[in-house]
Amino acid sequence: MRLIDAEQGIWVSVLGFEGNEKFQDRLLQHGLYPGDRARILRAAPLKGPLLVEVSGREIALGRAVANKILVELAE
Repeated sequence: MRLIDAEQGIWVSVLGFEGNEKFQDRLLQHGLYPGDRARILRAAPLKGPLLVEVSGREIALGRAVANKILVELAE
């Protein structure tokens, strides 16, 4: 599934990213790596960004970006 489809507050594991190499590099620079556990803390109204917790940090991701992050439910 995609991060955009994950329920708020549920932990997921990042499987990988769709998109070109530049897009993937940008996510890596923000500290989001395949294998990380993440969860959506808040979703801004009116299709605003998502606040996501990753490795003890909070990052804001646009919905188009979250749609390109492949995840599965964490164990």
